[in-house]
Amino acid sequence: MTTTTTTCTHLSQIRDVKPRTPKGCEECLKTGMRWVHLRLCLTCGHVGCCDNSIGKHATAHFHGTKHPIIKSFEPGEDWKWCYVDQIVME
Repeated sequence: MTTTTTTCTHLSQIRDVKPRTPKGCEECLKTGMRWVHLRLCLTCGHVGCCDNSIGKHATAHFHGTKHPIIKSFEPGEDWKWCYVDQIVME
C-alpha cells in the first residue's frame, strides 16, 4: 500500500540560512559549468542548479546530505519543494 502526503513532514528542518554562494551554483562555479535555475537548500544554505541544468547539483546535494527542502533561488519566485514528500509548497 502506498500512502501520499499532502503536507510536508519536514518543515522542522527549515533553518534561517544564508546562501553559501549568492552568485550561482556552488559546484558549477567551481567547474565552469552553466546552470539554468538556482535552488537554495533550507537546511544548510547550499546553492545548487535545477534538474534542467546539466549538473543537477541541487538534487545531487539532497542525495548526498538528505536535506529535504529547497526553495527557488530565482528572483520573483517563492515556492519550496520537499524531495522526500514530493510536494511543492507555496
